[in-house]
Amino acid sequence: MTARRISVWAPVAKAVGLVAGDSAFPMEESGGGWFAANADLGAGDDYAFSVDAGNPMPDPRSTWQPAGVHGPSRLVEHPRRRAEERWQGFPLREAIIYELHIGTFTPEGTFDAAIGRLDHLTELGVNAIEIMPVAEFAGRRGWGYDGVDLYAPHHSYGGPEALHRLIEACHTRGIAAILDVVYNHLGPEGDCLSAFGPYFTSRYETPWGSAFNYDGEQSDEVRRFVLDNVELWLRDYSFDGLRLDAAHAIIDTSPLHILEAIAVRVDELAAELGRELWVIAESDSNDPRLVRERERGGYGLHAQWNDDFHHALHALLTGEQHGYYEDFGTPEEMRTALLETFVYAGQYSRHRKRTVGRYAGDLPRSRFIVYSQNHDQVGNRAAGERLGHLVSEGRVHMAAAITLLSPMVPMLFQGEEWAASTPFQYFTELGDAHLRKAVTNGRRREFRAFGWPPDSVPDPQAFATFERSILKWDEVHEGMHAHVLEWYRQLIELRRFRLLASGEEAAATTAWYDSTRSLLAYTHADLLVCCNLGEDIVRVPEAMGATLLLSSDNGVCMDVTPTLSGDSVAVWSDTGKPTSS
Repeated sequence: MTARRISVWAPVAKAVGLVAGDSAFPMEESGGGWFAANADLGAGDDYAFSVDAGNPMPDPRSTWQPAGVHGPSRLVEHPRRRAEERWQGFPLREAIIYELHIGTFTPEGTFDAAIGRLDHLTELGVNAIEIMPVAEFAGRRGWGYDGVDLYAPHHSYGGPEALHRLIEACHTRGIAAILDVVYNHLGPEGDCLSAFGPYFTSRYETPWGSAFNYDGEQSDEVRRFVLDNVELWLRDYSFDGLRLDAAHAIIDTSPLHILEAIAVRVDELAAELGRELWVIAESDSNDPRLVRERERGGYGLHAQWNDDFHHALHALLTGEQHGYYEDFGTPEEMRTALLETFVYAGQYSRHRKRTVGRYAGDLPRSRFIVYSQNHDQVGNRAAGERLGHLVSEGRVHMAAAITLLSPMVPMLFQGEEWAASTPFQYFTELGDAHLRKAVTNGRRREFRAFGWPPDSVPDPQAFATFERSILKWDEVHEGMHAHVLEWYRQLIELRRFRLLASGEEAAATTAWYDSTRSLLAYTHADLLVCCNLGEDIVRVPEAMGATLLLSSDNGVCMDVTPTLSGDSVAVWSDTGKPTSS
C-alpha cells in the first residue's frame, strides 16, 4: 500500500497523534498550525486524532463517520462517473424545486430508497430536488441542522457511496440536486472542532450556539474549511447547488464576506467544470444585496428564499395572525409579494418592532425562491401541520396555483403535491440527557409566541414523533390525494410549457384585489390567475374572450361572463391586461 499523507489543522495543540487501529504515532508540525504524517492507510481504513494525548477524535474534515459522531473517521475515494461528465445542468430560472428530508421521504429513510421515488418526481414535472442537511449529526434521526462533521454524509442514510448513487440517478433523469448546508453553527453533540483550533468566536452568538470565526484571529483557515466543504459537495459529489441555512446569522466583518467568497468560489468552479452551479441563501433580513451582482455591490449569490411570500400567502389563506403572521394577512400583502418579492422592504414590522428589509424590485424574479410550504413553516408548528390540514381543498389549490405560476422560482415540500396526511414534526435522537431536556423545553418556550400550549408540542426525542412524519406513499393515488396530485401536475405542466418555454424572464406582472368580489388576481406572461377568496359566486369579466386552461371550480361558467365559485381558483390565457384596481 502506498503511504498516504494525513494532515489536520490544530493550532491550539502542542502535539497531535494519528490513531489507526491499535497504533498511535506522533504527527509532525508542517507550518501554519498544521500537523501531518505519512501512513499506510487507504480507502475504507479508519483513523482518528489525539490532541495533546487526549481521547481520539474524528478528523474535522472526515468524509465518513460510519459509527456516528463519536466514532473514528473512515477514508473515502470519490468515484468518477460517466453520467456526471455529460451532465451540464440548466439555469436556475427553469427550476421547479422539491424539498425533501431523506429520513422521512421513504419508510427506509436512505439515499438508495429515495432513488426509488425519483420517477414520481419526473412524472410530476419536478426537475430539481433540495435535500435537507445530510452532514453527520448525533443519532440516527434528525432534521440535520445540528450537524458536526460537515464533510461526511450521515451514516444512517447510507454514507458516501449511496449519496453518489442518488446524485447520479437524479442526473440520468434530468433532475438537478441541491444540498442544504449549515455554515452558521454546529450541533451541540459530537462537536470537537474547538479542541483543534479557533473555529468559533465568543464575539458573536447565533440562536443555536457559537458562531463560526470568519473574521477574527486565525480565521483564514476557518474560511478555507468552509470553502473547501463547498467544493467537496459540488465537485466530488456533483451536487448542482447549495442552500445556505440562515445566512442572516452568519456574521463576518471581513472586506470579503464569507457569503461573497462562497459565491466567487462556486462561479469559478462552474466555469472550470462547464456546468451550472447555484448558491441559494435562506435569509429573513430581506436584504437584496445577497443576490445583487458583485459589480453592483452585492454578494452575487444566485437566489434567496422569500419568506415574505410564504407568510403573506399562509396568513391570507388560513387567517392566522399570531407570531410573525401578525405582520401579514391582507390580500394587499400578497399582491406586493407577487409584484415586488419582499412585502417588508423598508417598512416597520409590528412583530419585530423595527424597520425591516430593502427594496428588491429591480432584480430578476428568478433570484427568489417561493413556496406555500417548506420544512420550517410546517415543522416549526407545534404539531407540524401541513397547509392541507388547516384549510379547504379549494385553498390548497389556490396556494399551489399562486406559487407555481408566480414570476419567481417555485419550491414544493415533500408530500405537498398530494396533500399528504402525515405531519412533519421536529425530531432528534440526542444521547445527552441534558441536551434532550433543553431542546424540548426550548421548543415549548418558542411556541408561546404562537399561542400553542406546551403540552401540544410533541417530544422531539420520541420515536413516534419521527414515525408520524414519514410519508405514506400508499395514499398518493387515493381520493382527494389523487385529485390534488393531478392539480399540481397540471400546474407544473403549465409553468414548464407556457411560462418557461417563452423564455421571457422579465415578463410583466400585474396583480390586484377587488374587495367587492373578494377576488385576488394577477397576470404573468399570458396567464391570468384568479382566486375567489369569498363564499359567493363572482363574475370575472377580466377573463372575457380568454381561454380557460385550468380550474378547481367544476361549475365555472363561460357562457356569457366567466364566473368563479367561492374558495376556488382558475387560470386563463390570451387575455388582455386587466383594468381593475
